[in-house]
Amino acid sequence: MLAESLIEEGIDTYLEELTNPYLEKVLKKYNPADTIVFNLCESLPGLPCSERRVVEIIEYSGFTYTGNSPQVIDLSYNKQKVKKVLSSLGVRVPYGAVLTPDDAAEWTLFPAIVKPSREHCSLTITEKSVVFDTSSLRQQILLVNNELKQPAMVEDFIDGRELHVSVWNNDQPEMLPPAEMDFSAFHEPRERLCTYDSKFIPGSEHYEKIVTLVPAPLDDKQLKNLEKSVIAAWKGFGCLDYARFDFRLRDDKFYLLDINPNNDISIETSFAIAAEMQNYSYSQMVKRIVMMAAERHPELGEEVQVQNFLIGGTENARPFYQY
Repeated sequence: MLAESLIEEGIDTYLEELTNPYLEKVLKKYNPADTIVFNLCESLPGLPCSERRVVEIIEYSGFTYTGNSPQVIDLSYNKQKVKKVLSSLGVRVPYGAVLTPDDAAEWTLFPAIVKPSREHCSLTITEKSVVFDTSSLRQQILLVNNELKQPAMVEDFIDGRELHVSVWNNDQPEMLPPAEMDFSAFHEPRERLCTYDSKFIPGSEHYEKIVTLVPAPLDDKQLKNLEKSVIAAWKGFGCLDYARFDFRLRDDKFYLLDINPNNDISIETSFAIAAEMQNYSYSQMVKRIVMMAAERHPELGEEVQVQNFLIGGTENARPFYQY
């Protein structure tokens, strides 16, 4: 759909699906002098945790591309380091720590939520991820350790409103209308969260009952405070082109949960809906993202008509991020 949208906008577009990890072979068919890569890859096929590697290959091959740098993408996976960076920028984050099962007895802040410390896409996140006692906490830490082979991050569970905030543009980053994940169909705290099912399993209770409200019902003061945190995080991380920031609102305070520098921008996502609220059709939205990248091209620049655009994606790509 993204490729068809760019063609609608009069841009010569070529769609490449990766069926193996040899991205450099695909790129050899194109000339960096007149081609921009629209990067939609989360990983190289068969190589887990290779999202950064995708962008490194694109850079090494000499191409200008959409989206964020390898450094920003890599940093976003290190949840402990993300917390430190955000705190240094004055952005409020939930209290949290990387814990082993043996550390569980020392944790006293409940309810808590247990997450992977180096992952996106809500892997392992279910209602059981929200815990109310030491025994359950230990079990969820073990689950993350065993299933994902990585440490677990334990956080204060912010039982409040959840907002997904999209930002784009570069010299003057622009916050798009925030989207709220409406949990009103759920009554228990452990149910009020975006689980893996809510993103990827049509027919599941969370997928069907979580409603996206755009724009989120926030007053002027709340919007101003939210924008302040979002722009500070965007600039502090050195984001480019587009990203999504996930917040929780509790006691009128915003807590930044996660930064998504390569977020899903398919047509039913909160990002696309937010852009539509600003009078961008889907095709206009993706063209604008391409033109942001075009400004960085060493030969084409912002005033030159870009002749060729390449969209990169992974075979059997992730489903739409929808609610």
